[in-house]
Formats: sequence, C-alpha cells, structure tokens
Amino acid sequence: MCLSQIELAARWRISPRTLERWRWIGDGPRFMKLGGRVIYRVEDVLAFEQQELRDLEEIKAGR
Repeated sequence: MCLSQIELAARWRISPRTLERWRWIGDGPRFMKLGGRVIYRVEDVLAFEQQELRDLEEIKAGR
C-alpha cells in the first residue's frame, strides 16, 4: 500500500510543500517516483516514524 504526497501530508498534518522541501534536501521518508507521481510506501513511512520516535526518546533521556 502506498500514500500520495497529499495523503501523507494529511496524516502528519503538515503542508505538502514541506514534503517537497524534505525530498529536495534529502530528508524525510523514502519515496518512489512512478510516472511522474511521488508515492510513499507505508512501510517506509512507518520506519521513518519509528526512527523519529527513537530520536525523541534519546533527546528526552539526554543522549
């Protein structure tokens, strides 16, 4: 299953332009470009969310 840029932006309550900027600078979740469309695999989105969660927990723990 995949999410479009609009669907992922709605999921995270951010602007689709933020996702565009992240792709431009090499940040954010992995994505694929098929036929000119940008899509995000759900497993890549979940992996990115887990990575961000771990980073926040480490920050709170002072690591």
